[in-house]
Amino acid sequence: MQNIISKLPEVSITIFTIMSKLASEYGAINLSQGFPNFEANPELINLVTQGMKKGHNQYAPMPGSMGLREIIAEKTNTLYGSNYHPDTEITVTSGATQAIFTIISAFINPGDEVIIFKPAYDSYEPSIKLFGGTIVPIQLSAPNFTLDWQEVASKITTKTKMMIINSPHNPSGTVWSKEDMLQLEKLLRDTDIILLSDEVYEHIIFDGQQHESAAKFSGLAERAFITASFGKTFHTTGWKMGYCLAPKELMVEFRKVHQFNVFCSNHPMQYALAEYLKAPENYLSLPNFYQEKRDRFLSLIKDSRFSFTPAAGTYFQLLDYSTITDEGDVAFAERLTKEHKIASIPVSVFNLNQQDDKVLRFCFAKTEETLKRAAEILCGI
Repeated sequence: MQNIISKLPEVSITIFTIMSKLASEYGAINLSQGFPNFEANPELINLVTQGMKKGHNQYAPMPGSMGLREIIAEKTNTLYGSNYHPDTEITVTSGATQAIFTIISAFINPGDEVIIFKPAYDSYEPSIKLFGGTIVPIQLSAPNFTLDWQEVASKITTKTKMMIINSPHNPSGTVWSKEDMLQLEKLLRDTDIILLSDEVYEHIIFDGQQHESAAKFSGLAERAFITASFGKTFHTTGWKMGYCLAPKELMVEFRKVHQFNVFCSNHPMQYALAEYLKAPENYLSLPNFYQEKRDRFLSLIKDSRFSFTPAAGTYFQLLDYSTITDEGDVAFAERLTKEHKIASIPVSVFNLNQQDDKVLRFCFAKTEETLKRAAEILCGI
């Protein structure tokens, strides 16, 4: 087998795997990969066991159990004033990344252009390339990562098939405003462009801000897939459970691929999540929960040589190290891991042309003890 031709020749191991492996090798505190190091609510764990004992151990319905889809519809329609139908417009997925991959595979053909905003979550581009799509990147500039709507408008052509947005935004921690969404709605009006709105951090947003879901804007909702993550919301990233929303005519095409991709997602977990979502406080309490962690982390490092703008959402905080060293962010991140025993993510790997803004991403979804130990290291650099 010497003549294998890779469909993704430029794709290698992700930076998350690289940095987590390095953290393990050097015994470093791992603030690189985005997962909590504390357990989920025991009630949710017990509900999964209950689901198994009640016999939910065979295939779930392909789009997801109706009980879960109904409670997702109730949650979404209450929060955003939307009108998603659980039978035809909601599908439970094996994580948001699976949903994103399925959306792209269902709609992108060779030559189709897809607009993305960089720095971007690293699954978008390989998925687009795999199906022959052309990536049209728009670079957001640190430290504010604001949008230039004239530039966005200039990138739209007759070949534009899809646009991918992400708010709250990973890795920057910024949040799109209502005005941003209205500008986007106006820009996409009278086009056939599909919007993929990655909203996995919808419930992790700070300082009294509101999440401006694409579901809130009729001109966006009519063309949008919205992806969400139970793993991010309920501290269970290893469960790989999520869902997506879309108008019926789009969801029909999504399910054609979904049924041959995973067919269905974990059944006892769907039972558990349906029960757990019946108490809105289980997700409405998240802004305060994570803001306390953000504020605690930033308070602990306020006297360090790093500078920062507090994250507006997600559980990631960017730290600017430009007054500490001129090293590139990849080299500095590796040195921090090896010499100072703390792992982070260099943001340049997500940027257009590896643009290096001298910032590193740190995950603060950690215990108090972990944050204290991490802060001691950062303050000593």
